[in-house]
Amino acid sequence: MNQTRIHVFPDSAAFGHRLGRAARLPTTRVALHRFPDGESLVRIRQPAGQHAVVVRSLFNPNAKLIETILAADALRRAGAQRVTLVAPYLPYMRQDAVFAAGEPISQRAVGALLGRDFDAVLTVEAHLHRVFELSEVIPGRARSLSAAPAIGAFLARRRRGLLLVGPDEESRPWVQAVAATARVAWIVGEKTRLGDRSVRIRFPTVPPARRAVLLDDIASSGTTLAAGARALRRAGVDAVEAVVVHAIFAPGALGRVRAAGVTRIASCDTIPHPTNAIRTAALVAQALAWK
Repeated sequence: MNQTRIHVFPDSAAFGHRLGRAARLPTTRVALHRFPDGESLVRIRQPAGQHAVVVRSLFNPNAKLIETILAADALRRAGAQRVTLVAPYLPYMRQDAVFAAGEPISQRAVGALLGRDFDAVLTVEAHLHRVFELSEVIPGRARSLSAAPAIGAFLARRRRGLLLVGPDEESRPWVQAVAATARVAWIVGEKTRLGDRSVRIRFPTVPPARRAVLLDDIASSGTTLAAGARALRRAGVDAVEAVVVHAIFAPGALGRVRAAGVTRIASCDTIPHPTNAIRTAALVAQALAWK
């Protein structure tokens, strides 16, 4: 039996096969069937491998979380001694505190669920604000990998006249890391969230720049990118582009961002999307050898 084998869900096939090539590991596809009542049947193909790696990006997460856990159970029953989850996008990380009475801490609840069924969890740029390590959220071995090296290398190819921009103070360490790799100037703004789809961003000082690239980890409604773009254009920046890690882009979000003057949008491949331009499978392949 092969020591390590990658098992890929159909909706993450492209990422899974890139990971297999980068890690030089055999890859098989997980079979998935949904019954009329909405329940799912998950079937893995033999052999499981002593170390089974499940690959699935967990955007649109509710059904996917259950199916992913069923895959872990199937792999153990097929003889896997260790099961690792590679979830390029990991959901429910933003609700990391009780913001109003009666709410759960979704980050902790989902983390406990995954920690029960997987020996290790790898993701890219988990949305962590009040904790510093993913292992504080998911019991056992868990790592959130930085996309900064991949984004920095992508921007370095077009760095002339570029100003890298983070939307808020929380983005400062990440923006600084990307800027160091790309060797470009950078600033961060001050963001005030007014609601799910309303934010205000101001930049106290914007150095002269022909082209600014807004950097964010998750683009869902597009309001942060749109507000940042409008503020930069008011400050005299000629052209505004955007780079995001996780391209969720709910309906209407791309139109909102482009209407604010963003001329180009690039994203990492953690969620399949037409804007995907930055590959992260090589980062994950290196981490699979993590002890």
